[in-house]
Amino acid sequence: MHFSQFYFVYAFLLSKMERNIYNFLSLPYWNHNLTKGTMIVDNLANAANYYNLHPLFEKAFEFIGKLDINNVETGTTEIDGNLLKATIAEAKLKPAGEAKLETHKRFIDIQIPVTKAEMFGWKSLSSLSQPKEGYDVNNDIEFFDDDPSTFVTLVPGEFIIFSPEDGHAPLIGEGEIKKIIIKVAVI
Repeated sequence: MHFSQFYFVYAFLLSKMERNIYNFLSLPYWNHNLTKGTMIVDNLANAANYYNLHPLFEKAFEFIGKLDINNVETGTTEIDGNLLKATIAEAKLKPAGEAKLETHKRFIDIQIPVTKAEMFGWKSLSSLSQPKEGYDVNNDIEFFDDDPSTFVTLVPGEFIIFSPEDGHAPLIGEGEIKKIIIKVAVI
């Protein structure tokens, strides 16, 4: 194959791949099955790539973009009533063996470490055993004794999205952390 033919084929395939990605990201939220266990990890600079996954993601990431991340105060803010809220929290990190997997039924989590790296454990809800104590309706949380099947570490400037099908164990590491937790209603 001549170089020009190779380049044409490469450009065509790249163009097709870009179209497929664009088409995927252009679909309405419910076509993505975001509630089927699709943990997403990326840099905040790329947040706009995920606006089409949920009708409230753009508003959530715009709220984050307006924060003075280094000087943000702890507390909870309602961004869009009960549908979208942000909590700025300070918490103590713990060893991986002490972190418990949790799931949520009514909300998607967007979590962002602010002051230091944070490790998260993950395991698909379909692979989890029976809940430890049962579902807490008031706090939209259920805990499991399972060990995570994988771990991912985020640094400030990155975010992670957990759907209701994602068992996740946050706050793994050493020391204390300030972080942002955005709760996005499953609609």
